[in-house]
Amino acid sequence: MIRKIFRYILKIVLWFFALSIFSVLLFRFVPVPYTPLMFIRVGEQMADGKAPTLKHKWVPMENISTNLQKAVITSEDGHFLKHNGFDFDAIEKAMKNNQKGKKIKGGSTISQQTAKNVFLWPGRSYIRKGFEAYFTLLIETFWSKERILEVYLNSIEMGDGIYGAQAAAQHWYGKDAKNLTANEAAGIAVILPNPRRYKASNSGPYISKRKQTITRYVKSYGPLNFEEEKETRKKKK
Repeated sequence: MIRKIFRYILKIVLWFFALSIFSVLLFRFVPVPYTPLMFIRVGEQMADGKAPTLKHKWVPMENISTNLQKAVITSEDGHFLKHNGFDFDAIEKAMKNNQKGKKIKGGSTISQQTAKNVFLWPGRSYIRKGFEAYFTLLIETFWSKERILEVYLNSIEMGDGIYGAQAAAQHWYGKDAKNLTANEAAGIAVILPNPRRYKASNSGPYISKRKQTITRYVKSYGPLNFEEEKETRKKKK
């Protein structure tokens, strides 16, 4: 009996590893059509008696303004091009804050957020964080930084029922993602921590002030050099 249970558990574990690696390899090349969060939000909208809203359109990286790429890096993960998926300084700060407030939050990199949004469900449990770390390691191994950012910008929640750069640009500013200005990109980036509460346009004083700060960061950032990042990775290998 014990052997049967062990074999059953072993099969589940092996299938999990096989399917997870396969899905990561698949999305290295194929656009991510939907994420678990999108369906969860639709369910929440229907439970609240609202009409289900899901606006999402995948666009390649060349059709996403570099202003938005820089805006999310400067606001969400300043060391994105340098770390291997985890910003341990940020994690340490978050852990200290969590010890005081007894909450699990903060410290997530763009890579971690991508892993969570594409492969997992929202939540703050240690189990989900463990799966998040696993998928973060996988995408950092099999995807380039440019691909991680591309998937992130196409999948992240950017408003109530709004997902990805193209849908967000059209919703908030009535234009395509490739035409976003530095200030408009900053407006989208600044609401990412709570996209259903804040507005990227016609914002209140707090968001407007943060938007100005991110706009300055975007304009002073300099060129994004993914080729240099690729060469650095090759040398490390």
